[in-house]
Order: sequence, then structure tokens, then C-alpha cells
Amino acid sequence: MERLSLIENRLSSWRGRNCCQWAGIRCDNSTGAVTTIDLRNPYPLDSDATARYGFWNLSGEIRPSLTKLKSLRHLDLSANTFQGIPIPGFLGSLENLEYLNLSRAGFSGKIPPNMGNLSFLESFDVSSDLFLLSADSFDWVTGLVSLKHLEMNQVDLSLVGPNWLEVLNTIPRLTELYLSGCELSSFIPSLSFTNFTLLAVVDLSTNHFNSKFPDWFANLSSLVYVDMSNNYLRGQIPLGFGEVGKKIEVLSLSTNKLHGKLPSHIGNMTFLTEFDLSFNNVEGGIPSSIGRLCNLENLNLMNNNLTGSLPDLIENCGTKRPLPSLIYLELSINKLVGKLPEWLGQLQSLTGLSLTLNLLEGPIPDSFGRLQHLTEMGLGANKLNGTLPESLGQLSELANLDVSFNRLGGVISEAHFSKLSKLKILLLSPNSFILNVSSEWVPPFQVRNLDMGSCHLGPSFPTWLKSQKELMYLNFPNTGISGSIPSWFWEISLNLSLLNVSANHLEGQIPNPLNIAPYADLDLSSNLFEGPFPLPVVQIELLDLSNNRFSGPIPLNISKYMPELIFLSVSGNQLGGEIPDSIGEMLSLQVIDLSRNHLTGRIPSSIGNCSYLKALDLGNNNLSRVIPGSLGELNQLQSLHLVNNRLTGELPSSFQNLWNLETLDLGNNKMSGQIPSWFVNGFPNLRILSLRSNAFSGGIPSGISNLSSLQVLDLAENNLTNQIPASFGDLKAMSGDPKVNKYLLYGNYRGRYYEESFVVNRNGGPQPYTKTLSLVTSIDLSGNRLHGDFPEALTKLTGLLVLNFSRKPNQWPNSRVHFKYAPTGISRPLKCQSGDSGKGKTNEKEDDDAARKPWKDAYFSLVDKIVYTLPWVRNRVVMNHRNKHRQRNSFEIRPVNTSHSDEQLGLRKLIPCKLEVAPVLVPEEKEVSGPKLVTEGKGLPGKPKPEFWVGKKEGDEPEGKGLPGKPKPEF
Repeated sequence: MERLSLIENRLSSWRGRNCCQWAGIRCDNSTGAVTTIDLRNPYPLDSDATARYGFWNLSGEIRPSLTKLKSLRHLDLSANTFQGIPIPGFLGSLENLEYLNLSRAGFSGKIPPNMGNLSFLESFDVSSDLFLLSADSFDWVTGLVSLKHLEMNQVDLSLVGPNWLEVLNTIPRLTELYLSGCELSSFIPSLSFTNFTLLAVVDLSTNHFNSKFPDWFANLSSLVYVDMSNNYLRGQIPLGFGEVGKKIEVLSLSTNKLHGKLPSHIGNMTFLTEFDLSFNNVEGGIPSSIGRLCNLENLNLMNNNLTGSLPDLIENCGTKRPLPSLIYLELSINKLVGKLPEWLGQLQSLTGLSLTLNLLEGPIPDSFGRLQHLTEMGLGANKLNGTLPESLGQLSELANLDVSFNRLGGVISEAHFSKLSKLKILLLSPNSFILNVSSEWVPPFQVRNLDMGSCHLGPSFPTWLKSQKELMYLNFPNTGISGSIPSWFWEISLNLSLLNVSANHLEGQIPNPLNIAPYADLDLSSNLFEGPFPLPVVQIELLDLSNNRFSGPIPLNISKYMPELIFLSVSGNQLGGEIPDSIGEMLSLQVIDLSRNHLTGRIPSSIGNCSYLKALDLGNNNLSRVIPGSLGELNQLQSLHLVNNRLTGELPSSFQNLWNLETLDLGNNKMSGQIPSWFVNGFPNLRILSLRSNAFSGGIPSGISNLSSLQVLDLAENNLTNQIPASFGDLKAMSGDPKVNKYLLYGNYRGRYYEESFVVNRNGGPQPYTKTLSLVTSIDLSGNRLHGDFPEALTKLTGLLVLNFSRKPNQWPNSRVHFKYAPTGISRPLKCQSGDSGKGKTNEKEDDDAARKPWKDAYFSLVDKIVYTLPWVRNRVVMNHRNKHRQRNSFEIRPVNTSHSDEQLGLRKLIPCKLEVAPVLVPEEKEVSGPKLVTEGKGLPGKPKPEFWVGKKEGDEPEGKGLPGKPKPEF
């Protein structure tokens, strides 16, 4: 070998003429010929090796003179850094080579096909990193007739085609095959004969196989290790392993699409030490035969569809206790039910137990306290009840205890922690535990992650926290603590990456500046804190001060202290002054919520620089002037609330760039102008639109139906005129059942979101919605000057829940919407059977011709699914009514459950009598197509009283009476 570019201290012994004495070189004792060159990096993953031993990585050039070493049998250059040079083709001339390892040495490019000349090669490892190496064909491998060990992990083999398996089948001595992460996408599921019957190790994990599990595995009786994880294998769990694969020690089939039940003869695989079927679709229960696996150390069935209860008893393998070798049991994220069996407490070798996210119930067995080697216990997110066994305090090796999100309660005392000196993670929220320890208690542990949300820790701040010097994660929401936070706490807070003491009764001022760990999350919301806006000493990423009593201005230099802040919420405080321009320098912000304060002045145009912003809520302040056009540059924005301010001007044309917007709430401002035509084309994802209580004028754009995701439309209390567009009937999101696809959550940051909320005016007043907002569908056009025909197309909105076309009283003479087709066209008033409204049924005759009018049936395909607040109804007929206590009448809709189908009752569908009202209020007689609406008597000052005898035919006279047992309806 000629010169390599090597570091001097690595090859300091390479001096003199006797190369057999050089480091990494071995020679034949009789001939003196070089047989071994071992220059692998012995510390490839040790970052401290450089400091201890100097630089070990070889780099540079490999010269062809290496081929002069005719007796070379072993060449190892692995784990070095050859900086992307190709594998030298002349290595294929080292015809006596038996061992060649070039893995993770920084080579790149194509693997030279002449490597197939190495007919004596027994072990070949060219595993790569980041697909630096590749091969277009696998044919050259047929020349490696002596090969026993082939390792090509992360070599790009995407172009070799499906015949790679047939090529390998020509190598009868092959015993170990590693092709993990090679971008392979297909193989032949069946072979006419199996030649590589000596295969003991097969690793084909992390490829793209999308077929049934290959049949040829059943012929490999020598298999010891099988890893087919991270593919797309489908079909049943391979049953052949239970018989042929009795020697298998490791079987990993995780992250595939396998389904079916776990076969009972899994108990015959008695050599099995590791069995991983996680992240599949395995169904059914866990067979009791699994208890026969005496050598089993790791059982992972996580994230499947396992159902039923854990077996009360499991078989054994002749030992006194079941599964004597089991170290780790992972059954989380399934659908297991029932109680925790006692045999779990007999797994004496167990170090890890995870049953989180199941449906398990009942108490935690006291026997769990005898699992003396247990380091992790995960029982979170189940339905466990009862108390926490005091015996768990004896688990001296326990480092992680998770019983969060259950139904546990009772008192936790010092005895529960008596020997937990190694505890690092304690997750107890949101159970109903009551912590009862003395004020002098010093815990035996030093936890890093402490989550006790909703446990009763109060009334005073826990003094035992003073001893926790390693605390990094403290989650104490809703724990009943009150008073001020003691000063000593801010000394231990220096290491906290999360501090959450929200929803308590804490008061007083927060130190300013505030000590906390860099890039921390700080949540002090929903307390009684007061004083100025607190600023951290170091950069943090989440700050939630909402629902407190903080006052004064937002600091002008807020960006200096938190330049990389991601989530900012200070809503519901008493902050005043203007929003500082520097907020636009916090370029990582995803959520800004400054709502419900006393902020004044303009909206800073600099906010348009926050290009990652998902939610911006400045509602319920005293902001004024026009909306800056720079907000239109926030093309990732999903929620914008500027409601209840004093904003003026028109809608910025730049808003048409907000393609991701789902909520736009500009209600209760002083904005004006027309709703621009571009508006209906600029928001393909818009779900909620509110422009109510402004001064918008002109017509509603006819292209409103382009807003295909729109569920809530509120244009009430403006000066809109003209007709209601017929295209309303094409609003797709209101034309069927609401999609329960998600809460409206924006700006996901470590599981923290801005949760959308919105107020819908219904039932005579505002109704706030948050959790169920995605179910709400509403149209409110009340308080405008709309006129013309009621759009027949609205009958297609079968998913609509709230519809309000009412008017202000002073608009009645000039604003009216009427029915071109009379949906109420019958000649008799409705008669209900005995009982109160909402309980009776119609008893009209079956030969009601008017009830068969086709358009009316179409109209009431909507009404069949809705109920109104105060009724008078006959079959598919609404009677008008006005609630005297409302400022304006409304057309509102809510779902109704009917007890009979259309097929059972035909046109005489029995709808509960509790239906409300109202399409139209017409204060004087008006000619309409179909039966007339006749009014007489007294009404508003200067107007005759309207009497709505819905469906009254021309010539019929009112009798001056209402429905049986009901007063005459009036306005």
C-alpha cells in the first residue's frame, strides 16, 4: 500500500521497513506476506474519542498499488471518512480476499460490478449512510459463490428490480443477509425451490414491500433472526413460523399492515427471546399459550387492535412463575378491557411494563409492589379506579411511574414514595389524588418530570418542591394551591423547561425579570396574578399569561427578551396602551392572542412580518384605524379575530392572499364599503365568516357558494341590500351532516394549540361555541335591507342549524323577504292532540291535498330535520309566531329526532309539535304565488296588526281564535 493521507498520531508506528510490525497489519508467519489490513475506526460513535485518542478517521486516496498484496485476505476500512470518493474498482482484483468491510466509510457512487470477481469472499459489508452508495443491478452478486455474510444496509437498490431474490437464491452458503433501508419495493413471494436454506439471519426492514408475507420463509428451518419491520406487508400473520421457525430467537414484524389473530401455536416457538408485532392491525386477544415462552425477554404488541381482556391465567413452561425471562412487556395503544390480572405481579424479571391507552379498569393490583426490578410502569390513559397501592412505594428501582388520565383517587402519603429513590418521572394528572404529607417532608427522589395536574396539593404552595434540584418539567394546573409563589421557588426554576401552574388561585406579582430555563414553556394562566407584564431573563418559546390581572403596557422591547417566541397569549387581562411595533420582530410566532384587554391605537403593520403565524386574535379591545394591508402577507394564517374593536375602512384587498384562512371574525367594528367580489374566491378553506355589526353596504356577492367549506356566515346588522343570492343553496358544508373531523385548533406547539371559539346568535342571544364549533352551521342575515323572493335553493341546505332573516323594526316598511312558493299551503290550522307543545302529534286527515304539493315537500325536506323554538305546526307546516321579548324575530333551526321514517308515514310524517317559526314577517297583505297571507287588526304604531293565518286561502275569514288550548298568535 502506498501513501494514504493519514493523521500522524494514528499511524505513528508505520515506520521502518518491517510492515508486519505496523499497527493494523498482520502477516503470514511463514511467508511474511501481508494477510490482514485492519484500519477501521474503533470509535466511530464516540464523540469523546477525539479528545482522548486523537483523530482516528482516515481520509484521502487509496492507491492501486494495494493490488500488489496478493495474499491479502482481510481488509477493513470501515467507519472512516473518505469524503465521498468512489469505491476503487481495483479492489475487485484482490482475488484471495475473504473479508471486505467498507461500511460507513464515506464512499459514494456506484458499487463496482467487478466486486463479483471475489469468488473467495465470505463476508462483504458495504453498508452506507444516507444512500451514498447505490447499485443498478444485482447480477454481479452471483459471482460471490462463497459468500456467507452480506450486509448492504442503506445502499440504494431501488433500480435492481425484483430479481434480487433469485440472485441471492443462487448462493447456497449464505447465512446472514442484511438489506435494511435499501429502497426495495418488490420481491417474488414464492420460489420454485429454496437454495439458501442455511439462512439464519434475515433483515429486510425499512423497505417498501407491499405484498403478503413471502411463502419461502416457511422453508428456512435454520432461521434464528428475522426483521421485516417498517414495510407494507399485508395479510394474515404468517402461521408457518409456529412450526418451521422453532429456532427463531428474534422475530420483528412491526410497522406493517398485518392483521388477523395472534396464533395460539406462538407458544411452540420456545427459543423466542424477542417478539415485536407493534404498529399492525392484529385483532383478538392474547393467547394464554404465550406463557410457554420461557426464554421470551421482550414482547411488544403496541398499537394494534387487540381486544378482550388479558388472560386471567397463562400457561407456564415448568417454572413456578410465568414468563420467567420477560424483561419488557409493551401492550399500549390497544383496546384491551377488563381488570389487570394478578400474574402480571409475578413477572419477577420485568423491568418495563406499558399498558397505556387501553380500556382497562378496576384497581391496580397490590402485587405490582413485588416487581422489584421494575424501572418503568406505564398505566396511563385507561379507566383504572380505586387508589394507588401503597406497595408501589417499595419499588426501589422504579424510575418512571405513569398512572395519568385514569379515574384514580384517594390519599397519597409519604409511604407511597418511601423507597422510590431512583424516581425521575412521576405522572399523576388528571386524577383526583389528595397529597397528604407533612410540611417537613423531604422526598427520597430527585424527579425531573413532575405532572400532578388536578391532584389536590393545596391550599398552600408545596414546600417539598424546595428539595427538587433536578426538576425540569413541572405541571401543576388545577391543583387547588393559593397564595403567592415563594421566593425560593424562583431559584429552582432556573432549570425548568416547562412551568405550568395554571387554573389555581395564585396571586401577587411575578419577579421581573423572571428566571427560567432557555427555550422554556411558561403557563401562568387563569390565576390572580397582577402587576406589570413579566419578562424572562432568557429566551423562551411559550408564554401564556391569559386570564389574570396583569396591567400596564406590553413592553416596547418585548422582542429583545423573547425573539424566538412561538406561542403568546395574554388575553383576559387589563393591559393597556398600544401594541408595540417590535412584536413584528418575533418572527417565529405561530399564535398571538391579545384579546380581551384595553389595548388602543392601531394594529402594527409589522405583524405582517410574522410569516409563520397561524392564529391572530386581537378581539375585544379598543383598537382603531384601518386594518393594515400587511396582514394579507400572513399566508399561513388560519384564524383571524378582530371582533369588537373600533376598526374602520374597507376590507384590505391583500386579504385575498390568505389562502389558508379558516376563520375571519371582523364583527362589531365600524368598517364600511362593499363586500368585494374577490372575497368569494380568495378563501377556499374558510369555515367561519363574520362581518356583523359594521356598515357594509351593497349586495351579497353571488359567488358566495365558492366558499365550499363555509359553515357559519354572519352578515347581520349591516346595510346590505338587494336579493339573497340563489347560490346560497350551493354552500356544500351546509348541505349535509356537519363533519366531526376535528376541533378547530391552530398553531400546534408541543401539544399546545390556539383553540378556536365563536359566538353564534341563536335562541334570542349569543351562544359561544368551542369544543362543538365544528358541528355548527349557521346563516345570519338579520338586520339588513334585503328584499325579494325567498330562495328556493335554500331547501338544499339540509345540514343548516341556524337561519336568521329577521329585521329591525324600523326596517319593516322597506325590507321584506317573501315566499315565491308558499310552503305553508294548507287550508286548516294545525290541531294537536292533548298534551303540551312538543308532545302532541298532528291528527289531520290523510286526504290533505295541499300536503302533497311537490315544492312544499322539497322545502320541508329541510324542515323534517329541524325544530323551531315556539310552534304551531301541522304536517310539514310552520305557523308564524313572534316572541314579544325579542328585539327581532328569527328563523332558527335545530336538529330533531323523529320516531318514524318517511317510508312508514309517507307524507303524513308526524313531527313533534314543538316546531318554531317563521320564515317571514309581512305587516300587510301581499300577493304571493299560492295561498295568500291575510293580515288584519292592529300592529306596530301606524301599522295594522298582522294576523298570520298561514295557508289561508282567499275568501277564508279568520275566526279570531288560535289553536285549541292556545291563545291566538299575535305580533
